[in-house]
Amino acid sequence: MPTEAIVEVGPVAHGGHCVARLDGQVVFVRHTLPGETVRIRVTEETKTFLRADAIEVIEPAPGRVEAPCAYAGTCGGCDFQHVDPAVQRTLLGDVVREQLRRLAGLDWDGEVEAVLPDALGWRTRVQFAVDRHGRPGLRRHRSHEIIPVEECLIAHPELPPVLGRSWDADAVEAIVSSTGDRLLVTDASISDEVEAEVDGVVASDGTTRGGRGAVTERVLAADFRVSGSGFWQVHPDAATTLVEAVVEAAEVTTGDTVLDLYAGVGLFTTFLADEVGESGTVLSVESDPGASRDARRNLHDLPQVQLVGETVERALRHGTLGTSADVVVLDPPRTGAKKAVADIASLGPRRIVYVACDPAALARDLASFASKGYALTSLRAFALFPMTHHVECVALLEPAPVTVD
Repeated sequence: MPTEAIVEVGPVAHGGHCVARLDGQVVFVRHTLPGETVRIRVTEETKTFLRADAIEVIEPAPGRVEAPCAYAGTCGGCDFQHVDPAVQRTLLGDVVREQLRRLAGLDWDGEVEAVLPDALGWRTRVQFAVDRHGRPGLRRHRSHEIIPVEECLIAHPELPPVLGRSWDADAVEAIVSSTGDRLLVTDASISDEVEAEVDGVVASDGTTRGGRGAVTERVLAADFRVSGSGFWQVHPDAATTLVEAVVEAAEVTTGDTVLDLYAGVGLFTTFLADEVGESGTVLSVESDPGASRDARRNLHDLPQVQLVGETVERALRHGTLGTSADVVVLDPPRTGAKKAVADIASLGPRRIVYVACDPAALARDLASFASKGYALTSLRAFALFPMTHHVECVALLEPAPVTVD
């Protein structure tokens, strides 16, 4: 197999690359666009496909731009620095369509919605790896190799200082919240100069110094405590965007019983509790100890909320969540909710709202829900990770109409 070759580039595929063929073999090519002619260098060979990088664009496609980042093509953090933001969203939509069609037999004619900022300066949480010389950087694509960087263009400009300094650590995570709190998570020695610039430092053993070891995130009129490097959406407008989409899709009414599964620090729970009112109930299920602690703080003044500190699968299987629910909201990890689908469907909710960060896992689970009598009735997709192949979806499922032969 030649290490370099010229190929015609085909459609975009899930994962930030496009599909080409070389001597009849499938090649997943990064740094290109559908319709281009490029010279590639093969980087990986398996029995069934090749991976490659485009090293020369011979015939560019509409939508190609000059990458603004000096590390594009070497750092593995971004996939689409070479693509106009509007065209990025078109590619993401094509990926969602392809996954839904191939894995769930569904046709979707929607478009991926832009969320500002839609190009650079958006990522509010960045974990930098540190090389053996103490230089912070990001890893090469599909590699443990660390690429030292002096600037990350997708990083939020108000992140605490990490780049341009030497660190005695394996990694340093920088965080800035929507309220302006700034935090570092690291096991490094922090200078007085750096410590003065942030609200707190969280060590790898969980101890804190120089601050409270948590940030406050504000969504609409609600504040949320998020400890250390606990999970929170990294785009500054992501939480608000998703809350509004989930509440709209759920159509919760006063007095409902609602399940918020994989609830984290209580983001959706808070707003679902407002919808059910004091006569309703929201069961907020989260097994991560840190997120559960934050959820207790964030939700303590909502008597209609019941916190369940178990895995979703265990809570469903053991009957902790009861035998029925009016609405179920789930926001599972990237791997999806495969083991929970049947038990969720058995509760007979009138609406299921599924928040997904991976279209392949979503499509697989939608097919499983369909086998249990729930059909996809709407889906919105959001470009919450500009310059990358990641896309967030909010899917609404309702009981499928019963057909009589």
